[in-house]
Amino acid sequence: METMLETRPQIQQRSSHSGQETSLWSSGFGMKLEAVTPFLGKYRPFVGRCCQTCTPKSWESLFHRSIMDLGFCNVILVTEENTRFRGWLVRRLCYFLWSLEQHVPPCQDIPQKIMESAGVQNLLAGRAAGGAEEDQVPSHVKKDVQRILGHIQAPPRPFLLRLCSWVFLRFLNRLFLNVQLHKGQMKMVHKAAQAGLPLVFLSTHKSLLDGLLLPFVLLSQGLGVLRVAWDPRTCSPALRALIRNLGGLFLPPEANLSLDSSEGVLARAVVRAAMEQLLVSGQPLLIFLEEPPGVLGPRLSALGQAWLGLVMQTVQLGIIPDAMLVPVAITYDLVPDAPCDSYHTSAPLGLWTVALAVLQSLWNCWGRRRRVCVRVHLAQPFSLQEYIINARSCWSSRQTLEQLLQPIVLGQCSVVPDTEKEQEWTPVTAPLLALKEEDQHLVRRLSHHILSAGVASSAVMSTAIMATLLLFKHQKGVVLSQLLGEFSWLTEETLLRGFDVGFSGQLRCLVQHTLSLLRAHVALLRIHQGDLLVVPRPGPGLTHLARLSAELLPAFLSEAVGACAVRGLLASRVPPEGPWELQGIELLSQKDLYSQILLLLHLLPQDLLLLQPCQSSYCYCQEVLDRLIQCGLLVAEETPGSRPACDTGRQRLSGKLLWRPSGDFTDSDSDDFEEAEGRFFRLSQQSRCPDFFLFLCRLLSPLLKAFAQAAVFLHQGQLPDSESGYTEQLLQFLQATAREEGIFECVDPSLAVSAIWTFRDLGVLQQTHSPTGPRLHLSHTFACRDNQDKLEQFIRQFICS
Repeated sequence: METMLETRPQIQQRSSHSGQETSLWSSGFGMKLEAVTPFLGKYRPFVGRCCQTCTPKSWESLFHRSIMDLGFCNVILVTEENTRFRGWLVRRLCYFLWSLEQHVPPCQDIPQKIMESAGVQNLLAGRAAGGAEEDQVPSHVKKDVQRILGHIQAPPRPFLLRLCSWVFLRFLNRLFLNVQLHKGQMKMVHKAAQAGLPLVFLSTHKSLLDGLLLPFVLLSQGLGVLRVAWDPRTCSPALRALIRNLGGLFLPPEANLSLDSSEGVLARAVVRAAMEQLLVSGQPLLIFLEEPPGVLGPRLSALGQAWLGLVMQTVQLGIIPDAMLVPVAITYDLVPDAPCDSYHTSAPLGLWTVALAVLQSLWNCWGRRRRVCVRVHLAQPFSLQEYIINARSCWSSRQTLEQLLQPIVLGQCSVVPDTEKEQEWTPVTAPLLALKEEDQHLVRRLSHHILSAGVASSAVMSTAIMATLLLFKHQKGVVLSQLLGEFSWLTEETLLRGFDVGFSGQLRCLVQHTLSLLRAHVALLRIHQGDLLVVPRPGPGLTHLARLSAELLPAFLSEAVGACAVRGLLASRVPPEGPWELQGIELLSQKDLYSQILLLLHLLPQDLLLLQPCQSSYCYCQEVLDRLIQCGLLVAEETPGSRPACDTGRQRLSGKLLWRPSGDFTDSDSDDFEEAEGRFFRLSQQSRCPDFFLFLCRLLSPLLKAFAQAAVFLHQGQLPDSESGYTEQLLQFLQATAREEGIFECVDPSLAVSAIWTFRDLGVLQQTHSPTGPRLHLSHTFACRDNQDKLEQFIRQFICS
């Protein structure tokens, strides 16, 4: 396995304003350390298998067990061996020769084929029949079609593609240490491409650089020119023109007009015809299913769903027999274009802005040597046609968050309704509304499914592990010798949960590299015996560490939800600051644990949980409980007269079995529900459990604390107000509270937006229309201060201080 870190020479000690802070490189910490081997036994854990419930044939046919033996490759490491030539001169021109040898397939007669497509011709004929002068109207309409088509795409220019590939390769080598790609995952994609079906890559979105990096990676692996569906909001007209010539796709503004608009109908017909011709020609397509970085709002992209709906419609109409969907994840040590202080909605990027950003990035790399590592992960491809056939909704009934949680929050009910939560934050655009309602639901379920698979297959980077340790275990500081051991421990725990990591190498080098990337947010203080004290910087530095630690949350999400649910169950029985031994005396019934986990699942946003649509929340509750038992936090308690938990003998099937349409037939599905109610658990009394339990609870603390502060702010905020205005009010309140109490990890605009949208679903805030736009105001139910306090208490029961 190739090491992802370069050995760097020690740099001289830098003095700070206090005289106490020192550089890690000159610390003199000379202990002999073992190498971190981020794999179990011989193999790394394989991530990214497609869903066995929805796509069983793809799960079996597009995977073979020798994939993990193939190792990694550094995509940007181009030498003379990557060219057909050898010699002294070739070694100095290998980047240029490599760019010339990239295959760019011709795209001939595509505009003419789009013009001759059935949908566009039907519209042209209809407009010609309704015109006053039939011999003149068609030419006028054809110009409209050509104008719309020019806005969508342009034929790729081979010379421009090769020139940009050469420039971009040199830029990537200056910006990144490496760009890692698993050879086995690439082999799966090549195997799927051999079937002659178009490949559709559906990716997460971490950086604006993703739209250039992923096409470059796949072009270098012989997949041809990747057509990328870009968000027009992120680019100026000049930059859009350049990107279109490099293979970019843009949705025309007319496509978002109402369904009864003639301009919108024509634009959507041209877009649909362009997508059909693109898929028929076999060109690979890249769609981002997450909103661009810095955009506040829902995680799932409305634009990405619109493009995915066009692909699904092409398959359903039989224009192509099938398409292979490939979930993609990309992770950075540090996102290159992310602001360090706060998130903000960026203005459209122009050519000069991009050029200045490139120069600034190169200057930072040369002056500070803050080059980062990148990992591109390609999950197992699966058949879209197979998913459409097997897709089904597991939710027999769905209720809003207001119907599910509001009676329990107000104390009017104590039983969680036997139904699923309905929460859809992503707006539905006109291209998606043009589909049937059943197809709209199918696109949403497929989008959630793929985004969940992409997040689950994302590699955890070293900065996420370091930020989690410093924020949730050692916010007051930790010596370097202890930090080295805990970094190795958390890496192992991540791998044990089936998540891969994006690094390997010597432990000391890994920690040095990570702390150098986080140098703006941590302080290094020399102490006795040449050791170092690592202290997170207070203030906005904690906010940045919280954003980095969110990348690790999916690996521990089930345990974190379970630990917070247990904390909420014990909140009414044991004082929150009570000793661990006292909390371990309490018996926790399985029924109460299920109920408490469900309450927390309903409260947490769907964008955070990313539950697969084929998995019910009751099945997830059992998974959470199993995880708590497996990690040793819960121990089964044998009560007198009950069947031992280890007894696996056949039992008489009861007529009161609780069947769930989860499609996951595990041993827990065949248990008698009344017998499950009689099962009890205790908190384990092992010495490591209190710290691990507190660590798991703190993983969700930034979100839960933001929700609790939003509940406190209800009687202080100025309402009615617009959503953006109230978000700004809440953010200022979070900043003021953080300065007083030091909880900077919840000062994040995205958390403020999540709190407001959750309260709107819960019925705390209501939205009304006014001449100036939608306005938020308090509902009559929560205008009462007593009910606001009940809401705050309901949220705080899950927070472990």
